[in-house]
Amino acid sequence: MRPDGADAMGTMRLIVVTGAGGYLGRACVAEARRQGLFVLALHRSRPDPAWSGDARVQALQGDLTDPEIHVALQELPNDTAFIHAAGHMGDDPKALALDTISATAFLPIRQTQRLVLISSLAVYDTDRLSPGDTLNEASPLLPVPVDWEMAPTETIRSASSPYAMAKRLQETVHGPQAALRACWVLRPGAIWGPGRSWHALQGFWAGKLHVTIGSDGALPLAHLDNVAQAAVTAALRDSDGCEAINVFDDDCPTRARFLQAHRAAYGWPRLNVTIPYTAWAAAIRPCRPFAHRLPGLFRETTLRARMMPIRCPNTRLRQRLGGGQPGFETLLADARRAES
Repeated sequence: MRPDGADAMGTMRLIVVTGAGGYLGRACVAEARRQGLFVLALHRSRPDPAWSGDARVQALQGDLTDPEIHVALQELPNDTAFIHAAGHMGDDPKALALDTISATAFLPIRQTQRLVLISSLAVYDTDRLSPGDTLNEASPLLPVPVDWEMAPTETIRSASSPYAMAKRLQETVHGPQAALRACWVLRPGAIWGPGRSWHALQGFWAGKLHVTIGSDGALPLAHLDNVAQAAVTAALRDSDGCEAINVFDDDCPTRARFLQAHRAAYGWPRLNVTIPYTAWAAAIRPCRPFAHRLPGLFRETTLRARMMPIRCPNTRLRQRLGGGQPGFETLLADARRAES
């Protein structure tokens, strides 16, 4: 395959996947390959062995902030689509400012091209929601400081969740004002699948004991294949302005149901105690004066963001991008078999 996405059969649609070496990036490449599309897989580390010998996949190693990479992306065809899955996954403010914000700003997107930005559920302002509320695309977002571009690292550092603030700022880089052929902002829940069956929204570990913060709320989970399929589908479609889509699974279990199913499929956690969300929230309230020195779930803002019982429909996802899934237990069993 040539860099312009053409082969002996002529010119075809090219999809660029940034962060192609990551968990979601690899899945996006695999989904594009499954659909017979040409892929330019931009990665930092070693390429996925699965790409070897596939004429429709061209691996390009480098960083989005590298001038040579920037020039190479500028030379791509006018109808190229970008799935931007690159970004820092931790809470280091400098790394977030560089790998999430600056890397996004360096994307040379033209008006004739499509952008699919992989954002996050974390951009929603759960301090403005109440237990039992429905989280949808109209829910309030984290406020963005007007002058954040003057000091992005400090803006990220001062936030209660540096990662969440970085993802919120990232959305504004190529956001509603972007004059693109298509601009999709996908906000997946906790991404899970083969090799990553557990998630950070269940509770916390105390040695070998797991503590579940229980409620009747749905876990906002997003299976790896669900997110990859949504991303590739969006890359092939024009949007209505800059469209935000929450990516949640069709069947999001409660924490109790997740725990039972995970034990059945994987055999762990063997030791678990469940504390109701309301009881845990009341217990940590006296910790407010020194909460900044405590682990995340001892801070009320973090607790609400990760554990508050909510409803998480995927109505807009299915209306705009289609798709469908089997039930949660079936997906979990499939993930377990894929790891064997």
